[in-house]
Amino acid sequence: MKKLFLGLAMSAGTLSFAQEQAASSASPVRFGLKAGLNVATISSDDAKAKAGIYGGVFANIPVAGNFSLQPEVLYSGMGAKNKDNPGIRLNLDYISFPVMVQYNIYPAVFLEAGPQFSFAIDKRVKNDTRSMDATRVYNGFDFGLGLGAGYYFEQGFGVTVRYVAGLTNIIENSQGDAIRNSLFQVGIAYKF
Repeated sequence: MKKLFLGLAMSAGTLSFAQEQAASSASPVRFGLKAGLNVATISSDDAKAKAGIYGGVFANIPVAGNFSLQPEVLYSGMGAKNKDNPGIRLNLDYISFPVMVQYNIYPAVFLEAGPQFSFAIDKRVKNDTRSMDATRVYNGFDFGLGLGAGYYFEQGFGVTVRYVAGLTNIIENSQGDAIRNSLFQVGIAYKF
């Protein structure tokens, strides 16, 4: 619970910083929406990729020259399928708080990198007939590092891609090898 409050406080602080920057910056802060497809898996020998969705809001804050800071609040469906029995799925739903530093190579093209703080809102193992709560097995917090790129059209619409490598073990009280999330995102965004 403390980690959830920490994440919310960081987001609120970043967004209030964004409002201050808007008043003092020549380039205005732009807010936007984004959504798309997740292709997620976990670092386990019996796991294979599973499709999911993501969506949320962001603030793009110009900080210096071609650099900007982009905090986001996203719903993100992650997890994996069982390699031997694809009907068995691990569904991990998170509220994620990425904080990306973006560098504009050209006015419409950017590269980005930064941390992602994720808080689990649902953890379930499902098959075709049953859904089991996995809250006691999987941690409620995940920390990762994201790398991505994007292109914005003149009308404010853009396409984005991002890879997020999980850095923390998602298994509660694990005695063996660490199991980490791995996520590839492709989607669209719109800046107001």
